Amino acid sequence: MEIRPILSSLRRHRIPAVLIVLEIALACAVLCNAVFMIGQRVANIHWSNGIDESGLSVITLNGTDPGRAASDIPRDLAALRGIAGVTAVVPVTSMPLDQNPALTGFTATPDGKTTVNTSVYFLGSGGEQTLGLHLLRGRFFNADEYADSGLKDFQSTGHVLLVTQSDAQRLWPGQDALGKALYANGESWTVVGVVGDVLAQDPKFSGPGGRYSSVFYPSRPDGMMGDYVLRSAPQDRDRVVREAVQALGRLEPGAVVEGKTYAQMRADYFADTSSMVWMLVLVCVVMLAVTAFGIVGLTSFWVGQRRRQIGIRRAVGATRGDIMQYFQTENFLLSTAGVVLGLVLAFGINLYLMQRYEVARMPWYFLPVSALALWLLGQLAVLGPALRAAAVPPVVATRSV
Repeated sequence: MEIRPILSSLRRHRIPAVLIVLEIALACAVLCNAVFMIGQRVANIHWSNGIDESGLSVITLNGTDPGRAASDIPRDLAALRGIAGVTAVVPVTSMPLDQNPALTGFTATPDGKTTVNTSVYFLGSGGEQTLGLHLLRGRFFNADEYADSGLKDFQSTGHVLLVTQSDAQRLWPGQDALGKALYANGESWTVVGVVGDVLAQDPKFSGPGGRYSSVFYPSRPDGMMGDYVLRSAPQDRDRVVREAVQALGRLEPGAVVEGKTYAQMRADYFADTSSMVWMLVLVCVVMLAVTAFGIVGLTSFWVGQRRRQIGIRRAVGATRGDIMQYFQTENFLLSTAGVVLGLVLAFGINLYLMQRYEVARMPWYFLPVSALALWLLGQLAVLGPALRAAAVPPVVATRSV
């Protein structure tokens, strides 16, 4: 099809053409960045975790007497192990994603100046197996290390710990972490094992390098251990939580007992992120709908203004297909101009967000995908007005000639 007549017509109708181009450009810029942010947040929700989450439940006790922990914790563990379906129980100080971070600043040398803020977990005997930690190198804690380790000012009185793979690579790049020491507050601990990457207690605020920054200590029963982690079959978790809350409620009548499955804990942690995803999806849908209706409205108005032109073309032999092709080509040119402008605007918005809000750089492939979506939307939106234009009988269109 000849492009020159289309360009000539667009020059005579500058205002509708400019409005369509600007509308498509704005939609393209918003769509690129919104889809990118949706992808980031969905990826966050599905962060991998180096524990076996599927069968875990967490019971939290508040208001107990720390001085009686040495006798109360073994009694509580015995009651929880008696629940049908429970295969393992362990007391811990905290869990990944519990949003109540306990951090310690570690260095790889006694006089090290670079401090790595790391989530700290204290585990009761058998905690590695109960959590389902994945041992990559070295070994887990032995019985003597559990018996000889405790807490003082939330610092381990033992001499061993486990680190995650990410911390091992970050603290000792290119070296084997086994046998190395971590230092904090004038004390040191030897790395006896490297485990798979376990999420920090609040990874959204730990930065990219601290998302999997975690260390694990052994500990005998201590009053700081306010959580019990239970393992059961996934289908038994809800029942196990109910019975565990009831059992500890009877044993600790003055305490506040709360329980949830780890799946619920993860969902609670990412609740705000999920809400943000749905809000951005709504923004994309509304933006695309507004753009489509805008193209339909302006093109319909445009068709009404050019009935005489359409009639003349029909009278001199143009088919319905020629009329439809004319409007689709015209819209394709406008969409292309809007998409090109929108891609530049999308890149600029991403740079602004990177500078002001620490948003990551948008990968290049989001740009052509969004451009294709706007091109398809433009062609679909103009289809209705183009069909109505093609259906105008020549005799009706030329009555005013």
